[in-house]
Amino acid sequence: MTGGALGKVKELYEGHSDRAHRFRYGLLAFDVVTILFVIATSFTSHGPIVEIVDMIFGVCILADFAARLLIERNRLRFLIRPVSLADMVSIVSFLAPLAGEGLGFLRVVRTLRFLRTYHLMARLRQDIPFFRRYQDEFVAALNLLVFVFVMTGLVYATQHGRNPDIGNYADSLYFTVTALTTTGFGDITLQGSLGRLISVVVMIFGVTLFLRLAQVLFRPTKVRETCRSCGLSLHDRDAVHCKHCGALIHIETEGLG
Repeated sequence: MTGGALGKVKELYEGHSDRAHRFRYGLLAFDVVTILFVIATSFTSHGPIVEIVDMIFGVCILADFAARLLIERNRLRFLIRPVSLADMVSIVSFLAPLAGEGLGFLRVVRTLRFLRTYHLMARLRQDIPFFRRYQDEFVAALNLLVFVFVMTGLVYATQHGRNPDIGNYADSLYFTVTALTTTGFGDITLQGSLGRLISVVVMIFGVTLFLRLAQVLFRPTKVRETCRSCGLSLHDRDAVHCKHCGALIHIETEGLG
């Protein structure tokens, strides 16, 4: 790629023009569509049409990944980032049909594509006041959602074909949700030591994330406004003084609530 072409790509990914913003929101829309596709096809059989769409997504993700790698200053650090590793695994999983059904099991790891939702949330918080105002609630819900679908993929990958109770993604999702909520109907259980370990992880971390979501939903609503005197970052919406040090604070508000 020539220097001029590389500069144009860099401007699209990192620039502040209207064109760059439209391009990045287009990428975010693609991420959303990809995630919805992962959810929808996880409950269905994978025929020729789904495999063709798989490959189209895989090629698009590969092109996006290659572009971001080219403009990155520290490429080694870029390659070892969790989101980059998730992208690489997703690329392999989407392109697996090209290598035959022998690699079809890699479809389960495309649930790691859910890690891209953190990139989506960061962009929305930056550009939309509504997401900034309720960022704790959205992040807590996102953490729980990502955990549920990643663990569902892990349950399916380790139990399908070995456990007669896990016949599809719906069974895996059902087990994950019942284990997370500690409902424990007992109609589906994971087999082996690995299955028991996965169950423990789902229950411990899942309940923790669920309680965190409940906490941010039902606690008194706060806004993020860092006090210049003491550094306290959370204040009541109608606060005039910092409750920690008493200094004046200036919270931007539209007068709602």
